[in-house]
Amino acid sequence: MRPAPLRPTAAPAAAPQPVQAVPAARYLTNDEAAAFLRLSPRTLEKQRVIGGGPRFRKFGRRVMYAIADLEAWADARSFEATCDPEYAAHRAGIAARGR
Repeated sequence: MRPAPLRPTAAPAAAPQPVQAVPAARYLTNDEAAAFLRLSPRTLEKQRVIGGGPRFRKFGRRVMYAIADLEAWADARSFEATCDPEYAAHRAGIAARGR
């Protein structure tokens, strides 16, 4: 009687590779930035023309916003109360520009 042929042993299963997280977008389009700030896209368009909005970048014809710039712009508009002197100065600046 012949011995049974040796079966090759299965190679140990390779450890699953960790899923690489997709890096968050560094730049957002006008619509994405507006959604991020919960503003109308038209508001950002208007602020690009008359000033007072977040810093933006132009890549060819595309307007892009860096997330860090959006956060810095939003943080600069944080106040404790409407009687805060910084808030009063901010409102006075808006009124002086005719907005």
